[in-house]
Amino acid sequence: MSSTPAGNKSGIARFGVFEFDPEARELRKQGRKLRLQEQPFTVLAVLLERPGAIVSREELCTRLWPADTFVEFDHSLNTAVNKLREALGDSASSPRFIETVARCGYRFLAEVQWEKDATPAAGAAAEPAPPQLPKPHRGAIRVLFGLIQITYLVFYIEALIHWQGIERVSWTAAHGVVFVCIVLITASIGIPVRLYLISAGAFDYSWLGEKFHRIFPGLFALDELWAVAPFLIVDRIGLGAALGATAALVYVPFAERTLVRMAYSSAAYFKSTESRSGL
Repeated sequence: MSSTPAGNKSGIARFGVFEFDPEARELRKQGRKLRLQEQPFTVLAVLLERPGAIVSREELCTRLWPADTFVEFDHSLNTAVNKLREALGDSASSPRFIETVARCGYRFLAEVQWEKDATPAAGAAAEPAPPQLPKPHRGAIRVLFGLIQITYLVFYIEALIHWQGIERVSWTAAHGVVFVCIVLITASIGIPVRLYLISAGAFDYSWLGEKFHRIFPGLFALDELWAVAPFLIVDRIGLGAALGATAALVYVPFAERTLVRMAYSSAAYFKSTESRSGL
């Protein structure tokens, strides 16, 4: 068997939103090729050989440079690892992929799935591929997610501008001050949250799925509370329209979560998070 740049591994390695192709010498993020120099690429290849295991600095140096090479090994290896982390959007202080093990080396944290290239034998009839449903474009998903955030942002700003009108709503008259406080506080909390989600989606932040998963319980409570907002203008739009709008708003948090999972799905995140929480 011929060896590949990733040791005895062959095919394509997938982890998170990344694909590593040792034959083509490519690292891709969501299908887009990333620029990665030779040494960081080799470091990644070695780490992907044994995900979860510690790879010593000595082994990495041996794989990177021949025995007769004169170089500042520690500095050069640190530079290669830092460039690799930069390409992966990783950090040494809060690693998601590459963990530094003090006085030992490095360990690859995420789950890695190797998909081997299956080439059918000559003359063999290729099996028909199972039909697949068309996948929506990620850009369209991100636009829909952004529109939802903008809609909530408009709700908050409008409520803060016209907060005095809340006390004049007929069904809030008995507890007008309480409702005003709830609206002011939740709107003040919601504005920075929506601005963060809008900017994260606009710049295609690769870890938006993880961040959204973490804040979803609080965001769900906030969204369900604001689902009754149409009843603040029930005197103008009528009971039927208020009920219909509330029913739609109750569903919106689940639509948000579905959109995020479609655009930033990463099964490796959940498993790697569970494994790190047990350390």
